Parts: sequence; structure tokens; C-alpha cells
Amino acid sequence: MVGIRILEYALTRAGFRVVNSGSQCSQQECIEAARETAADAILISSVYGMGEIDCRGFGNRCQKAGLGHVVKYVGGNLVVAAQTQDWSEITKRFQAMGFDRVYSPATRPPEVIAALRRDLAGRGVAATGG
Repeated sequence: MVGIRILEYALTRAGFRVVNSGSQCSQQECIEAARETAADAILISSVYGMGEIDCRGFGNRCQKAGLGHVVKYVGGNLVVAAQTQDWSEITKRFQAMGFDRVYSPATRPPEVIAALRRDLAGRGVAATGG
């Protein structure tokens, strides 16, 4: 929850409207929240190393729910023993699941914010904030 709160704070300060679905949110709950709020982006954080299992099928579920156009990011401690794996391979696996960007636990909010602005602009969405 600490990482989520830090990112939520940074995104809000950068002018984004953030809807935090909380911890241990199921894929369906996340998708429903995104639909209800007309989200332009979904950011998922995993801390316990099971993100690869938790995120399987997420991109397809988003597509089926009419959210294929939504920017999707995932980050954190995504896999068990991530430090012994090649991060580029982890990135490829999550991109194959439908995520636009995949972030390691060392990623800082300014990097995410800058990428989110670029990705939203690239999809014709006016990113909020200065």
C-alpha cells in the first residue's frame, strides 16, 4: 500500500484525477472501476511477487470490457526472485498480457508521470496537470 499511496500522491500533485481501488482488488473489480469512472489509464501495483499470476488474462478482459484503448501499466515486485531474472524478459511477459509499460520496484513516480503523459497524448487523450 505504501507504493500505491506514493504514486497516488504524486499523480494527484501532477494534476491527474486518481481513483484508488485499494489493495487486493480483483481483475473484475479493477475493470468495473475503470468502466464506471471512464478511466483513461489503469495502473496496477504488485508487492508480493505474484503479479504474473494475478495479471494473467487482464489485457484480454479489458479488451472484452471495451477498455482496449485504456493505457495499462503494471509495476512493483511482479515476480518471485525478480532480482535473478532478466528484467527485459519480465517486461516481455507482461507486455504479452496487454500492459503498455512494466516498471521495476526501483521506478520513481516522475518516470511514470512523464510516460503517462506521453502515452495519453499518443492516444489523443488530453493529460491533465502541468
